[in-house]
Amino acid sequence: MRLKNALLRVSITANMIYIAIVLFLLILWIGWVTVSYFRLRAHYLTLTQGVNRKSLEVVLSNVVGGLHESKKDIAKIIARCDKIEKEERYHLQKIGLLRFNPFKDTGGDQSFIVALVDAFDTGIVITALYSRTGTRWYTKRVVRGKGTDLELSEEEKKAVQIAEGAN
Repeated sequence: MRLKNALLRVSITANMIYIAIVLFLLILWIGWVTVSYFRLRAHYLTLTQGVNRKSLEVVLSNVVGGLHESKKDIAKIIARCDKIEKEERYHLQKIGLLRFNPFKDTGGDQSFIVALVDAFDTGIVITALYSRTGTRWYTKRVVRGKGTDLELSEEEKKAVQIAEGAN
């Protein structure tokens, strides 16, 4: 009988220890939940300070409406940027400049060629030939890096190559 009582006391003591541990853990969890609740409530009160229930609904609906407007504006901006990116390829983007001396009787590289091309190497070549009697200006159309109506001279081809490398 004594053995049975001793075992019963040990069993009850062990159960009480388990219950105490569980209660301690529950108290800790309840404390953590309480602190979290009060922090959340304080944050909520800060956000809604000076706002009654009806005006809060108005504020929230304005925020949601503003969000929808912002999404529409962003979509318009993205469409506009896409359009600009497509169009910009046709704008003059690359410039090639080459100075040279086409005549042996004049000194210095006073003649020059300017190649103005877009992303597709299409544009114009402007040539200025300086001589003792004056300066002559010529233009040629360039499509995909090659002259269309007239053949490009070696210097003009070199100016176009300089422009092509000017990414």
